[in-house]
Amino acid sequence: MNQTNRKNRTKKAALLSIGSNTVLIIFKVIAGLLSGSVSIISEAIHSSMDLVASCVAFMAVRTSSKPADRDHPYGHGKIENISGIVEGVLIFIAAGLIVFEAVKKIMEPVEIEQAGIAIAVMGGAAVVNFFVSKYLYKVAKEEDSMALEADALHLKTDVYTSLGVGVGILLIQLTGLMVLDSIVAIMVALLIVKEAWGLCRNALQYLMDKRLSDAEEQEIMTVIEKVKSDCSAQIVDYHKLKTRKSGNIRHIDFHITVDPSLTVTEAHDIVGCFKKELYEELKNTRVNVHIDPYNHPDDDEDLDIL
Repeated sequence: MNQTNRKNRTKKAALLSIGSNTVLIIFKVIAGLLSGSVSIISEAIHSSMDLVASCVAFMAVRTSSKPADRDHPYGHGKIENISGIVEGVLIFIAAGLIVFEAVKKIMEPVEIEQAGIAIAVMGGAAVVNFFVSKYLYKVAKEEDSMALEADALHLKTDVYTSLGVGVGILLIQLTGLMVLDSIVAIMVALLIVKEAWGLCRNALQYLMDKRLSDAEEQEIMTVIEKVKSDCSAQIVDYHKLKTRKSGNIRHIDFHITVDPSLTVTEAHDIVGCFKKELYEELKNTRVNVHIDPYNHPDDDEDLDIL
């Protein structure tokens, strides 16, 4: 799939998230005001943050798909990693607001009204978010979009929190313990904090150019070994393999030691073979191969930065 199709698909997925969050916020606010439930109000706050996060994701996927330019020769992929951190911070803020409201309700309990409507809204929200998050995860994995994956994680958490709030209101109706509303809201906040921490940590690691996973690097080395085997007469070895990820683009850098008698054209053709094989095996990949002549005195093993 080319970059234009990827951009259109990820944009549509992000817009779907924005639309679903907007509708759910309206219903949750109405249900919260009718019932007086702090846990439903907390869910409306959570969904409001989800809406902001969806807008951030939309802007990120739109920007990350732009081609490299003069000011950004390596592309715009890292905007997706930045958006992941922004979304994580928004979740932390939402959690703080939820705890604040819950503590206020513990001090001044409010009786739950219109419980049936409240439970129905929470159940409906859980169902909608389940299907939307499932679709976002599918697109995020296929298009390797961290921004969409973060957005899907928001909605997946919203499924659990909506169900939790609905069950909490049901328990209040059965037991008469109003404090359960605030307890459920605080539990929602703790779950959200856990989500935010994982999201921020993952996004930060890629911003700091963390290497690809062991499985991905093993796949890369398998391809390199295959090409090396096909060109065994010209290639002595490969070394200094380095990998990183920017948005959905995998960057692969390594050195090859070749027969010093090779012409520039022959060495260029060998590099082309490596790039062709890696492009075919790993989607969204950019490859940089440095050539070292065998036994060259300038082949300094201490020069680790290309």
